Amino acid sequence: MSSLPTWLAVITTVAMLLIYEMAQVFMGRRNPVVVARTAHARLREQWFEAVSRQPGSEILAVQALRNSLMSATVMASTAVLGLIGTVTLAAPSLNMAFGEATTGIPQLTPRMTLELVLMALLFASLVASAMAIRYYNHATFISAIPVGSPERQQWLSTGIAYVRRAGVLYSWALRHLILVAPVLASLLHPYAGPPASAAVVAMLYAFDRFEQR
Repeated sequence: MSSLPTWLAVITTVAMLLIYEMAQVFMGRRNPVVVARTAHARLREQWFEAVSRQPGSEILAVQALRNSLMSATVMASTAVLGLIGTVTLAAPSLNMAFGEATTGIPQLTPRMTLELVLMALLFASLVASAMAIRYYNHATFISAIPVGSPERQQWLSTGIAYVRRAGVLYSWALRHLILVAPVLASLLHPYAGPPASAAVVAMLYAFDRFEQR
């Protein structure tokens, strides 16, 4: 499985995903209004500003944030279970690579590369989900402060920032879980990776476009 075509298939699989994500980050900074993730971040900011001007909206705001918090919690649980399973499956090949290495440096194989990429994606999803939970939790407390009170005004800018950060982290956590699919396909067969990456990129491109109606 260490032939040149296999390596090319694995590199193509990972490179397509990486290039697409870098292009989306660049586009989001250059023209935020056409990228869904930046447009939705602004939506969350305006939502928090709106509920902070409406007396009696505290319970509604708390419930909305609690729903997002629970969703991020489920995603974190999914990521950690997937990470544990991946480490368990990858441990034999990693131990064998270290055991067979005569220079102390393990020989990198396409499969080992894919396993490391898979663990990195799941770990990134776990970290992003955990941080989203943290920000959603704090934003919930801020949204529960009575509208119009001095304390609410004091923490308003912090609440807006936390809601934005939580949403961005949540989207990254979900995105990393989606990017797992081409890596898994490539693990099943290296030549299945590039078509799977192309399909995922096409799907993400459709979701990442934002049109104001």
